[in-house]
Amino acid sequence: MSTPVSQARVSQRGQTSLPAELRHRWGIEDGGEIAFVDLGDAALVLPGGMARAKAELKSVLTARYNAG
Repeated sequence: MSTPVSQARVSQRGQTSLPAELRHRWGIEDGGEIAFVDLGDAALVLPGGMARAKAELKSVLTARYNAG
């Protein structure tokens, strides 16, 4: 089981790296996409970008709707 909290530092250029454990778990390879949603005082990280997040959400909502 993965650790629920991961940390990274931000460079002078504003860059950071995604921890390897998360990249492997989410299947993100070199050039892979992630999206950030600004929640004000926090950020939501979406592996696969917005398109993948929307598709996953649609799938979950459709399954729950069909289940009744």
